Amino acid sequence: MLRSQADAFSCVLFPSLCRICQDPLLLFSRVPICSSCWKQLPTQTEPLCRLCGDALQGIPDDALCRNCTMAPPEFSRAVAHGVYRTHLRAMIHLLKYDGMRRLAEPLGRLLAAQVAAMEGLPAEMTVIPVPLFARKYRQRGFNQAEVLARALIRLLRESRPECSLRLAVNALERRRETESHAGLNPSQRRRNVRGAFFVPKPDGIRDRHILLVDDIYTTGATARACSQALRKAGAKSVTVATVARAQLQLDALAPHGEESRMEEDVARWDSPATGENGFAAMGAISERESDGRGLDGT
Repeated sequence: MLRSQADAFSCVLFPSLCRICQDPLLLFSRVPICSSCWKQLPTQTEPLCRLCGDALQGIPDDALCRNCTMAPPEFSRAVAHGVYRTHLRAMIHLLKYDGMRRLAEPLGRLLAAQVAAMEGLPAEMTVIPVPLFARKYRQRGFNQAEVLARALIRLLRESRPECSLRLAVNALERRRETESHAGLNPSQRRRNVRGAFFVPKPDGIRDRHILLVDDIYTTGATARACSQALRKAGAKSVTVATVARAQLQLDALAPHGEESRMEEDVARWDSPATGENGFAAMGAISERESDGRGLDGT
């Protein structure tokens, strides 16, 4: 009763609208999103690929999608809370583009629930956020993957206290600026991240289980590139966790014949061009990067 009176009093003194549906907020909250919008987050209901989490259309559950069959990724599994659309998409944009960092806590809770529900979760994991290029980090002022990773660790320790989690922000670096993935097709996305990621100190992740965190998983180009860099550096396993997953039409995901070349669309280890522990790009691409608000996730 006292709580309801306090909420009503706060709403009268400090009226605010939900940043998604624009309805008046009836409860005082540090995150200006109404309870109705939180309840309408799109979830994943279709049978999913047991590796990347893409929707399986007409394929039995616990199977592999077309891309994972043709070119298995270096990560062991990718999990996400829901589909990247409507309210969940709007919340990620509020965090990522509007700087609403307080959203990292509730979104991190959704992500932590997905990770906690995984079977066979390693007892010790190193949590690594997908890095931003230095210029992008300076422009944005923060890395959305890092704030989500910090919230995930804090909340996962509550639900799975037996797990030992260590955050390693600088274990993976983005060595060059890449284009925004907005407007790029799957093949262009894979070319875009070629050679972009490297592990500066492989000893720090060798023989460790890695939990790679990002906000969105779209075609998987970034997740594949990061995972291969980590595995080549000696990581024992890589699990990918994102808040949202874009469920794409399987036939449109990659042109016929390109799936078999996915494993070539990442950097090489021990390249003569970069020295003993470096990566070399396997092709020249544009290094422009925009802040497009499309499907620009993992």
